[in-house]
Amino acid sequence: MPLSPRVTVPVSAAVLCVAVIGGYFFWQLENTRAELTAAQPDTSGSGTTTIQAPTDTTASLNDTGDVSLLHLRRGDVFALEGQWKDAEDEYQQAVKAGGGLPALRKLAQAQLERRDFRNATNTLDQLRRAGEKPEDQLLLESLIDLHSGELDKARTLLSAASDSPQKQYGLALLAIITNDNDTAKTELAQVQSGWEPVLRSYAQTLLGAYSEYALFPQSPAIHLQTLIAHALAQVQECELALPIVSQVTRTQDDYRDAWIVQGFCELTTERYQDALASLERAYQLDPEKPETQYFLGRTYAALNDHGNALTFLQYALQNGFSPESEVRQWIATEAVANNQVDVALDQYDALTKLPDATIDTYTQYVTTALAAGKKQEAAVKAQEATQKFPDEAQSWDLLGWAEGVNGNKDQARQNLQKALQMDPSLQSAKDHLKGL
Repeated sequence: MPLSPRVTVPVSAAVLCVAVIGGYFFWQLENTRAELTAAQPDTSGSGTTTIQAPTDTTASLNDTGDVSLLHLRRGDVFALEGQWKDAEDEYQQAVKAGGGLPALRKLAQAQLERRDFRNATNTLDQLRRAGEKPEDQLLLESLIDLHSGELDKARTLLSAASDSPQKQYGLALLAIITNDNDTAKTELAQVQSGWEPVLRSYAQTLLGAYSEYALFPQSPAIHLQTLIAHALAQVQECELALPIVSQVTRTQDDYRDAWIVQGFCELTTERYQDALASLERAYQLDPEKPETQYFLGRTYAALNDHGNALTFLQYALQNGFSPESEVRQWIATEAVANNQVDVALDQYDALTKLPDATIDTYTQYVTTALAAGKKQEAAVKAQEATQKFPDEAQSWDLLGWAEGVNGNKDQARQNLQKALQMDPSLQSAKDHLKGL
């Protein structure tokens, strides 16, 4: 039986938030980068591009002590897009750069999401040696138990611990897993009134699922389960969400939004074939929904099927997927992988025209154009970068690079020297100057 829009609309809107949050944190990353160091190259984009300028994005940050923060921010962007392998790599770099406890915590979370329990336990040991607070140690250890299915072990550990928001949050997750919703709401309410800000936010998200369901008290239990599963996905607990939403799809095969949540969680936990099956089922039920098309495109990309990835990502863009910058970035990446350089350049060009365009978008365009032998197009876009970002050393480096490739060596040298005057540590400008 088709579901009432009163139920499906809130869930659909929540699914959309997954992509929107990713776009918001991309914007936050760029602001952080600008605050850390003006005019430093960062070709990470939204965490999706495969072509990058030949620059060392961290070389000039090493002496400032902020390189670890930069890696943390990049890792956070990957994490919010559900790309936990890339997030783990960035968090590893943050640990190596002296990121301390925050970097180790995030590294453990990424390892946990990837079901790498051995390394997550090793990182927990590192946290203990580094002086991690007992309550934070408790939460991580209990999460390892919950993710690995050791529910009795987690219950014993949490029950014996002193009261804290971390303990209450762990107990809330345990209650959700065991379908003890009254206990879950009680524990989450205590977390929400507690002193730990991140857990307060997570508790609010999870309680929101119960509040949403309370608006429709006559709805079947599977509607609550779907809302809870999505809320768990929002707080980066897809591993715990999957058993819940899988039960929903087994019960009702035509519940589109449940299939989307299930597919998203399978995608982010690197179960790519399962994600493909789930998202294809959601697509059968509603072939016009842009979120389904977007996640299908990303799943095909993870499976190295770049042709289908490009097709579905383009569908998502045509049907109004938001944020636009995120889907365009993915289209450009998959177009390059599919040897469709002109399509990639069209996307990068469109990205440079968006209000949130950054110098990195221009770097992606110029790099791609030069790699394809489109020297004039690269020079025009590099000139545009200097007009839009005149105070960015990287924009003058791009222009110098493009002018040099076009044979205008005197103009190239002048622009590269200007870039180095603005940022003497910009390695790419040094390399391009030597190349002249």
